[in-house]
Amino acid sequence: MDYAHLFFIALICLIACCSIMALVWLWAKRINNAGVVDVFWALNFPVITVITFFLSDGFALRKLLICGIFLIAELRLGLHLWQRVIGHLEEEEGRYQQLRKEWGIKADRNFFVFFQFQAISNVLLALPFFIICANPSPVIDLAEYFGLTIWLVAFVGEMVSDRQLAAFKKDPANKGKVCDTGLWYYSRHPNYFFEWLTWMAYFIFALSSPWGVLAIVSPAIILYLLTKVTGVPNNEEQNLRSKPIAYKKYQQTTSAFIPWFKKKPGI
Repeated sequence: MDYAHLFFIALICLIACCSIMALVWLWAKRINNAGVVDVFWALNFPVITVITFFLSDGFALRKLLICGIFLIAELRLGLHLWQRVIGHLEEEEGRYQQLRKEWGIKADRNFFVFFQFQAISNVLLALPFFIICANPSPVIDLAEYFGLTIWLVAFVGEMVSDRQLAAFKKDPANKGKVCDTGLWYYSRHPNYFFEWLTWMAYFIFALSSPWGVLAIVSPAIILYLLTKVTGVPNNEEQNLRSKPIAYKKYQQTTSAFIPWFKKKPGI
């Protein structure tokens, strides 16, 4: 494995992602809506995928498989976020409104730094793809097929949970209520769980490549971010602000992350 070449690919990806996020920050500043960062965080991954596919020198079929499923997953997520965020630019998401209040006059500067950190995270999380696409072995082995299977389950689960939530929110009769049907009956954040499972699939796929164990960094970071930083905590805080009574009851009975059976309140 040519580590200098891998570093070169990562550097090109970093320059591309940072440049994109700088332009997105200028747009976000103009429209006063930092929520657009979520859309382009997802859409930066297809950029990384294309760069990696054409610049890496691993086995062509393996590159096509991993880059293909990555493109499908991230384009779906990016388009989903595009519909959710870009379609409502006049109203910034609650978590970004809260950050804007906390940061005050430093909001624009802090958002620029935040956007750039999102670009850096794009490249760091892409480690499995740099490793996989550099693997020259012409044999697709069992671990890679298992990774593809896990990916399929995760992709379908995330797509279904996103659609269930969107349909719930679209119904005016559900205003002020908590979505607790479908996959949301078993988890307060099934979309986040299946997003993490997707990254676990990439890690499993990478295990067949030299130094593939290093790819554990990606699902580990995603798990930390989703459960401790920007995912579950921010979402829970926003829901508790908007529907405190209903959401507290939901918290008492429903798993926060991993889909599981309901529990009785107080247990």
